[in-house]
Amino acid sequence: MPPWGAALALLLAALALLGLLSALLRRPGRRAVGARTLPGAQGRDHEEEVDGAGSADQFSDRREPLPGGCRLICKPSALAQCLLRALRRSTALEPGPRCWLSGPHLQTLCHFVLPVGPGSDLAREYLQLADDGLVALDWVVGPCARGRRVTNAGGLPAVLLVIPNAWGRLTRNVLGLCLLALERGYYPVIFHRRGHHGCPLVSPRLQPFGDPSDLKEAITYIRFRHPAAPLFAVSEGSGSALLLSYLGECGSSSYMTGAACISPVLCCREWFEAGLPWPYERGFLLHQKIALSRYATALEDTVDTGKLFRSRSLREFEETLFCHTKSFPISWDTYWDHNDPLRDVDEAAVPVLCICSADDPVCGPPNHFLPTELFHSNPYFFLLLSRHGGHCGFLRQEPLPAWSHEVILEYFRALTEFFRMEERMKGLSRRRVSFLGGRRRWGTLPKREVSPSSNLEEIFSWKRSYTR
Repeated sequence: MPPWGAALALLLAALALLGLLSALLRRPGRRAVGARTLPGAQGRDHEEEVDGAGSADQFSDRREPLPGGCRLICKPSALAQCLLRALRRSTALEPGPRCWLSGPHLQTLCHFVLPVGPGSDLAREYLQLADDGLVALDWVVGPCARGRRVTNAGGLPAVLLVIPNAWGRLTRNVLGLCLLALERGYYPVIFHRRGHHGCPLVSPRLQPFGDPSDLKEAITYIRFRHPAAPLFAVSEGSGSALLLSYLGECGSSSYMTGAACISPVLCCREWFEAGLPWPYERGFLLHQKIALSRYATALEDTVDTGKLFRSRSLREFEETLFCHTKSFPISWDTYWDHNDPLRDVDEAAVPVLCICSADDPVCGPPNHFLPTELFHSNPYFFLLLSRHGGHCGFLRQEPLPAWSHEVILEYFRALTEFFRMEERMKGLSRRRVSFLGGRRRWGTLPKREVSPSSNLEEIFSWKRSYTR
């Protein structure tokens, strides 16, 4: 760990302890000025929002909650029923003994402040982009103490693409997820943006908050290395904006089988404008300033570095870095027109599971910053809302991994089994139609009408779109 990293960790811890009381008093009433009005936030109290089922839920067993007080909010479908059954069987959601990490601030601070620690073997690759920029791919190759287990039975091991938070900090939970996935038979790879986590900034251009162009080139390269392997993706916190932007822009051409977001920031503009409780705001801001300070000379020709490093909020920092550029300045509104992660959400054609906590001190109350109408109306989006977990925490007593990691891998397994069963049923239906058609050509059977139930369009309640 570099010296500035240790200093940052100590400073974050000090800021958090000093501002804990302030954050607890300030957080419940926080609301973005000019925030969008969410249909899920009108005329409902918090318990109704957490339950999320309402009269529109068509599940026959909708009255039985998930273990651990969690709730699944989604549009009813065959895949939703399959996921609900998998979550009810999951042991990761079962409540364990209460520990000292149960508070939301402790869950969040342990995730962001504590050092990653040794034990992970990473093989780094630098990928040169079309504009000569560099991004880094860290393939997690070990250790795997308990031996690898085959996840995709009958096929190739799947690739798990992990996208860290937008600040570029590699956290304990990200590496914990990668090691658990490696044990379960995945090929985990961590995507690092330009200038993040030791990736050199070779051109004076950074990646905007929701611009997936660099991620597209990285996924193209991953597909080149593993052309036949299924591809799954997981994003953490503010890094979810990048993943959701990619899924929306690429639609059914994303090459992904499934995706998951841990504590995603969905209403990003409102989140920047409202600001965070000051310990988190100052901590994240300081981390970005330290990371970019080594490139201050290179950035002088594109941005006002003096104003950039004097920024006192995340919004001011983001606006100075990407809007008030010297070559092509744009407005704050225009910036979010091109970087809002939900701008093309209707085009997404990949199942996405979002794991959120009702006590998240960074994102805010779920009835303010979770667009619940997205999960009620879009069959590809699922929200698993827990009562506790903080921001990207969801920690349990050591040595158990975060329960969100277990749930995500079980979700990917349920997706794989669901789509395999779908393809199997589709193949059986095709062979049956072909067999009956062949017998009719020989004239051994009298002509009969095809039953409407044999129509392939009516067999499956889950349909995947292959057009944008």
